[in-house]
Amino acid sequence: MAKAEASVEELVSMIERGELRLPEMQRQYVWRSTRVRDLLDSLYRGYPSGAILLWETDEAVPLQSFAVSQSNNPYQSTRLLLDGQQRLTSLSAVIRGEPVSVRGRRRPIDLLFNLEHPDQLAVVTEVDENGDDAEVDEEGELGGDEADASEDELLTRFNKMTFVVATRKLEQLPQWVKVSEVFKTDSDAPFLKRAGISGFDDPRYEKYSQRLARLRGIRKYVYRMDVLERTLSYDEVTEIFVRVNSLGAKLRSSDLALAQITAKWRHSLQTFLDFQSACAQNGFELDLGLHLKNLMAFATGQSRFLTVGSLTLDVLQQAWKEACEGMEFALNFARSNLGIDSPALLSSPFLLVVLAYIGHRRDYALSTEEAQQLRYWALAANAKGRFSRGSSETILDQDLATIRNGGDINELIDRLRLQFGHLEITPEELEGRNQRSALFKTMFLAFRAAGAKDWRSHLAIALDHSGSQHRLQFHHIFPKALLRGSYTPREADDIANLAFIGGKTNRAISDKAPVTYLLPLVAQHGAAPFAAQCIPVEEELLALDHYKAFLQERRKRIAAALNIFIHATA
Repeated sequence: MAKAEASVEELVSMIERGELRLPEMQRQYVWRSTRVRDLLDSLYRGYPSGAILLWETDEAVPLQSFAVSQSNNPYQSTRLLLDGQQRLTSLSAVIRGEPVSVRGRRRPIDLLFNLEHPDQLAVVTEVDENGDDAEVDEEGELGGDEADASEDELLTRFNKMTFVVATRKLEQLPQWVKVSEVFKTDSDAPFLKRAGISGFDDPRYEKYSQRLARLRGIRKYVYRMDVLERTLSYDEVTEIFVRVNSLGAKLRSSDLALAQITAKWRHSLQTFLDFQSACAQNGFELDLGLHLKNLMAFATGQSRFLTVGSLTLDVLQQAWKEACEGMEFALNFARSNLGIDSPALLSSPFLLVVLAYIGHRRDYALSTEEAQQLRYWALAANAKGRFSRGSSETILDQDLATIRNGGDINELIDRLRLQFGHLEITPEELEGRNQRSALFKTMFLAFRAAGAKDWRSHLAIALDHSGSQHRLQFHHIFPKALLRGSYTPREADDIANLAFIGGKTNRAISDKAPVTYLLPLVAQHGAAPFAAQCIPVEEELLALDHYKAFLQERRKRIAAALNIFIHATA
């Protein structure tokens, strides 16, 4: 294996000219803008950033497209990128000022650079416990609470950072400059002028100029490259790819399985991507790894990828055909029978694999009673977070084994009851839970089924409303600013303090006390809009010093509403 070096600038040019390509075995581009932000910050500070693994070959290898545009490769031989795709794609997009293609959509990576950043690193990077398993598109979350944080608080936090994901308000501030714009020119003049610097005697002139030069210096950052020999076969390179990424724990098991599948089933990646795209067009934008796990369930009756290398091509192709049919049933059942029309409403997408497999095993013919039982199991499993406790793959395999061995839906319900002791939702279960809880997603489902609407526009709550004024947000009934100092952040974020309304309504309420904004709304619209979200409107419960009593009462109402929803007849 040869060693080489190349600067970021050289590698980006290689991608642009089409000299560097992606083999089919590679995963898709998945990085969020925050990951790109952190990469730039590391390179700006000169921190280590890993190595690049390449393979030079004359073999006609199945390829896939980069998430950024490329010219046609004019050379006979091809350099294939085996490790470093996420980093180099991100750098190419930012330095060239190009959008990236993610799941069929093109989106820009808009980052801002703080000319007034602190000299010392002031922000410690937050560690995502889910790692790359959480790398998904940045849309599809269940609401947001942007209006609950004051602009001053956000600006104070941003001013401690060197790079941030762009916002319209920050873009208007003179000390924040667009990173891609800096890379487009070697002149500092437009950025210094915008910052109000008119001459060399300004004390900021030298500091800003040095920082802009240091930012552009990222292009000169040198990566070490390991280059595999031309004599290696595609199968050998696939094995190296799997081993390297297994030992380094850089890729998920589904990414390694994809490499093994595509080595055996050439050009299958596009087949998988086409089905993933079809599901996304129907509202379920699911990770490719979930579809591969579903493939394993249909091929082997269990979900793990340990045996993927031993599966024949015929088995893979037949299992994929059946897995697609099963997933189509699962998505239709989720949407029509459960009211779940988005992955954001799932506590785990593994639920879909069980629905797909049981539909397949029943030849997609369920009795009225079985359909009702399956609805109850699915909603209870989703609310309780069945696949979020312990080893999620082990739990998934237990359910698949129950179905594979001829068990009925009542056995799935019994296994669920064994896991949690009881399936009724109690007020105590809601205590201390926040918006990341599985119960929060079920709360949305129950409220929507009860006819919950925005308190001003009277639009029914939904995840897909257009326009920022109507886009769903979760609202703190007692605003966090009001609770600060009297209650802990955990108490402020309690699930019983959250409601679903549109962005404009949320911003209009801002940090007003509930006794100030809620009672006039009740007088204007009646109690029904608030009863649909289980919100007590008794004046004594809306007082700040009765906050805990408010939470306790609302938990009782929410628990009752959830149980009614889960037990309802479809």
